[in-house]
Amino acid sequence: MIELDSFERKILRELQRDASQTTAEIAEKVGLTPSPCWRRIDRLEREGLIRKRVAVIDRRKVGLNAQIFAQVKLNAHGRANLDEFSAAIRGFPEVLDAYVLMGTMDFMLRIVAKDIDAYERFFFERLSKLSGVQEINSTVALSEIKSTNELPI
Repeated sequence: MIELDSFERKILRELQRDASQTTAEIAEKVGLTPSPCWRRIDRLEREGLIRKRVAVIDRRKVGLNAQIFAQVKLNAHGRANLDEFSAAIRGFPEVLDAYVLMGTMDFMLRIVAKDIDAYERFFFERLSKLSGVQEINSTVALSEIKSTNELPI
């Protein structure tokens, strides 16, 4: 963990809220002048606290209307090849998030698709065909109550 002062915490909150702000805009909001603000942002990037700056796209406006959470259980052979399964999952653009779990299931995936028919094709043609997959439990999200990338800094 890297020690952050109050200015750096404010800078990170501002960048999470809107990364398209200029350094001068951020500096004004956090109570610094642009030069020290830029140096702090540069350090935060070099030290890996800021991994990247992205635009957050509304998935529905680009036609990805279905969001599915899939819990995947691997068989004993599959568990021996977690790296192989993980690499395959990283190659699927439909999978937005993937987590290794402790418990009865091995992975939790967040998947987006055009619609349920598109997810069904992804499920049968790609996901369920991965080596070592024993079971997949899919849950379709009906609505989104909260979705954020902002960490409580």
